[in-house]
Amino acid sequence: MKKSERLNDMIRYLNSREYFNLNDLMAKYNISKSTALRDISSLEQLGMPIFSEHGRHGRYGILKNRLLSPIIFTIDEVYALYFAMLTLESYQSTPFHLSVHKLNEKFENCLSNNQILQIHKMKKVLKFEVNQHNNVSRFLDKILKSILNESTCKIHYFKNDEPKSYHVQFFKISARFGQWYATGIEFNTQKYKVFRCDRISFIEEEEHTPHFSIDELIRRSLEIYQSEKRINFEVEILAQAKDLFYKEQYPSMKIEIGNKTVINGFYNPGEEEFIANYFMRFGHSVISVQPESLKQIIQDKVENLFNHFKKL
Repeated sequence: MKKSERLNDMIRYLNSREYFNLNDLMAKYNISKSTALRDISSLEQLGMPIFSEHGRHGRYGILKNRLLSPIIFTIDEVYALYFAMLTLESYQSTPFHLSVHKLNEKFENCLSNNQILQIHKMKKVLKFEVNQHNNVSRFLDKILKSILNESTCKIHYFKNDEPKSYHVQFFKISARFGQWYATGIEFNTQKYKVFRCDRISFIEEEEHTPHFSIDELIRRSLEIYQSEKRINFEVEILAQAKDLFYKEQYPSMKIEIGNKTVINGFYNPGEEEFIANYFMRFGHSVISVQPESLKQIIQDKVENLFNHFKKL
């Protein structure tokens, strides 16, 4: 292990400890006493707040009331973290109280001038294609907090432009095409439900109501989603169309690739339109559709679309 890599790892190792001695470093990194002493001196020069306690049982300590030294990044780590920050720029809202611009400033303060120059060059040539959304999701932080607390919430939600009230326990926040979604269990129906976060107009966390553990909700999510009246489907597509599936898919479906390329899964009553719209995107790549009722819905939608454009 190179010295720079060892010091980087040592910073993370010591940040979780209040005290340490030379033997700790010598054993963990298989280094000599003199090397351990030189490494401690290097850490102090980097700004790590280390103090020493003398005596028969002398040791070193870390001042916890001061900011610890920043992590030393390799250039590949710089690129990866900077790329991750670029993804945040596509969202009007995030679950965190931060400005991407200020986050970028802090990040650059941890870098050398050469690293900063390199990421500025990278920004000119690396384009991250995203769908920009102007929808504001005001309560992402509260949703995230309720998930971490494993607590339930009362929310006000606009569905089809009409206000609704729900008693829900969220267990997942996800992002798709620039839009935030929160998944939870709606207690009145005991059913899995996905909410568009920008349509939540009010949220109140409830601390002393019955709730599930996050692990249990995640484990049961697909089981809860499936209704007893669910409808199974099987759609065969051309092999080259599998990329469309990988680009957009849902937990209720999977793809099987062998002699045939087949997407199978299920949908609940009331979701026929959604599934039909999904498979219309595959166009001429669709070879067969089961059940016949789903095929008929797709045919009707295609015919309506054809008639619409015919009248233009």
